[in-house]
Amino acid sequence: MSRILVIGAGGVSSVAVHKMAMNKDIFGDIHLASRTKRKCDAIAASVKTRTGVDISTYEIDAEEVPALTKLIEQISPALVVNLALPYQDLPIMDACLAAGVSYLDTANYEPKDEAKFEYHWQWAYHDRFKEAGLMALLGSGFDPGVTSVFTMWLKKHKLKTIRQLDILDCNGGDHGQAFATNFNPEINIREVTAPARHWENGQFIETPAMAHKVEFDFEAVGPKNMYMMYHEELESLAKFVPELERARFWMTFGDEYIKHLTVLQNVGMTSIEPVRYQGQEIIPLQFLAAVLPKPETLGETTKGNTNIGVIATGEALDGSGEKTFYIKNICSHEAAYEETGNQAVSYTTGVPAMIGAAMMVTGKWAGEGVFNMEQMDPDPFMEMLNSDGLPWTVEEMDGPVEF
Repeated sequence: MSRILVIGAGGVSSVAVHKMAMNKDIFGDIHLASRTKRKCDAIAASVKTRTGVDISTYEIDAEEVPALTKLIEQISPALVVNLALPYQDLPIMDACLAAGVSYLDTANYEPKDEAKFEYHWQWAYHDRFKEAGLMALLGSGFDPGVTSVFTMWLKKHKLKTIRQLDILDCNGGDHGQAFATNFNPEINIREVTAPARHWENGQFIETPAMAHKVEFDFEAVGPKNMYMMYHEELESLAKFVPELERARFWMTFGDEYIKHLTVLQNVGMTSIEPVRYQGQEIIPLQFLAAVLPKPETLGETTKGNTNIGVIATGEALDGSGEKTFYIKNICSHEAAYEETGNQAVSYTTGVPAMIGAAMMVTGKWAGEGVFNMEQMDPDPFMEMLNSDGLPWTVEEMDGPVEF
């Protein structure tokens, strides 16, 4: 049994900690820290009620490297699981290096002053982690994370090469709010309003945000409009699946979401440029995030399913020509809430965070340096998806899906 320190106390963290407590044979001693200790205490109380497991809680500013280093040294965990904001990835990695502890996160680094999330900042840490004999695992959420594992499972078991790849992320849930985001509002809106990029013929092609819309019929959800956008796993997939000719990421949004977001953009509320108001400097998007419903409060009212998967076309492993496979997970918002007190968007990220941590502390995934999910054996991770709440299915399609 391993001692774990989880940083962050949002919905994803809540799910991950609940699921860790449900795997007591792997995670024997769980510690939880965030800027707001009462959020940690609330998660710990829920975990205690649901599982009987005690969680130790702490208050920490993850951007204060010396203080965080001291806390990590005090707890002496086998692994630090970073479920805080992407802005905090590098300080937490610095603290892990200083304390001599391995690291895991679910989303790549993003500077506060620019809506640009790329892996190069974290890949630059590879030698430092390698020299320290430590492992850093990046992007162990659903997308990124499971989508990359899905892709590599197909490449290991179904396709010798992958020519085309489409990642489809559908949230068919309804939370009854006029406008709310299902994960951190600031990160969500920065992602959605950024220019879209997709990989094609050896380079990234940039197009305006939300410019490409396609209707797709999702199992257990129905027809939904999905929009092409940039997502970080495209960068790592292009690196670790070098034969890819084209890779795209699609996410569904309802008409009401698009309408509200358009108005907010038009009036400047999605800007990350500071403005002066009553003698203080504020960032409009951060103010907007503060007044929107918190994602962790949406679990009780959210109904419906998520459907997230990968459609891959390439040369069949058995030599039978080109084939297309669709591998996906369908997750119920109601079932996620019943099990952990959180809606399915948090659940589909928190469970893979727990599984990635399990891979590392059990030694099923090991290495020295900084690694992406594509570099690991997909099989043990896929097994835990089935056993721990995110079962998947795979089907052969009649041919490539063109949209």
